[in-house]
Amino acid sequence: MKWDFASVFSNTDALLAGAAGTLRIFAICLVAGLSLGLVVGLARYSKRRLFYIPASVFMEFFRNTPVLVQILWFYFAFPMISPFEISPLMAAALGISLNSAAFSAEIYRGGIQSIENGQWEGARALGMTYAQAMRRVVLPQALRRMLPPLTNRGIEIFKMSTLASVVAYVELLQQGKLIASLNYNPIEAYTVVALIFFVLLYPLVQATYALERRLRRAD
Repeated sequence: MKWDFASVFSNTDALLAGAAGTLRIFAICLVAGLSLGLVVGLARYSKRRLFYIPASVFMEFFRNTPVLVQILWFYFAFPMISPFEISPLMAAALGISLNSAAFSAEIYRGGIQSIENGQWEGARALGMTYAQAMRRVVLPQALRRMLPPLTNRGIEIFKMSTLASVVAYVELLQQGKLIASLNYNPIEAYTVVALIFFVLLYPLVQATYALERRLRRAD
């Protein structure tokens, strides 16, 4: 068998465009998913049914349906019932962000719930309202415990970015598919794509390990 990596590396511009697209959708989904997840997590922790029930419905729906189906629904179905056109980037970002928000919401809720009642009582003794106690006392402590699972969630978001290829969004896997179909070299094309993903993701994984070790030493 004759290897043909040259035809892959001759499409460096396409690979760079794909990598840029991957990083773009990763950044969007990371910020949107974790930010919305915090809102849903706070609502899930609330004892008010007005907040708890909608948050629970949202979380259960997006946790129990495949993110790929969600992306396809936003791209093909949503424009049929709304006056808005949905771009491939928007469809993929909505699917991945909402799915990630549902999963990160439980991380936030669990982190907040892990804070001892004494912290709440101390905050109330100082005259703080619920919102002030949450913002000044509880969340800062909970965030420290939530950082490892949240960074793992970020890694999952990065890998889920490949699902955007199903709606022809220009990201790394989509470009790899294009190169493989043009040059009939799927082994070489997908090997290079995998290596690029490894190079991009490995520093993030190592940073996660370093953070976990630092938190363990601090304990």
